[in-house]
Amino acid sequence: MKHNPAQSATSLPRAPRDEAHTRMTKYFLMMSVRVVCFVLMVVITPYGWYTFVLAIGAVFLPYVAVVIANVGVSGPREGVVSPERSLPAAPAAPAVPAAETGVIRIHEAGRTPAPAPEPTPERDPDSDAS
Repeated sequence: MKHNPAQSATSLPRAPRDEAHTRMTKYFLMMSVRVVCFVLMVVITPYGWYTFVLAIGAVFLPYVAVVIANVGVSGPREGVVSPERSLPAAPAAPAVPAAETGVIRIHEAGRTPAPAPEPTPERDPDSDAS
């Protein structure tokens, strides 16, 4: 039987929805820069060396955008906590006695039946009238 160690919540990869949102945001920003490059390439006159720079940006930015968007964003995460590190099975004894902290602790050791109340003598209302 194969033994799989417990998965730590801090070592899980990002949710697919969050990762897709990050990738789409990167792609959208890069495509926005491409559109700006294309518009500036056509609008700015007279043509010069910057026209070629804008044309190169408009042509090669789609490739760069796809490569950057598809790069895995979920690598090894820092600060991963092992799930094997758990709380102790029994609570630890307090280091400071209760008398010094001002805290009163009540522990119920076992239930014993409560003693029956003693009957009180009933008084006669006629004898008090004297």
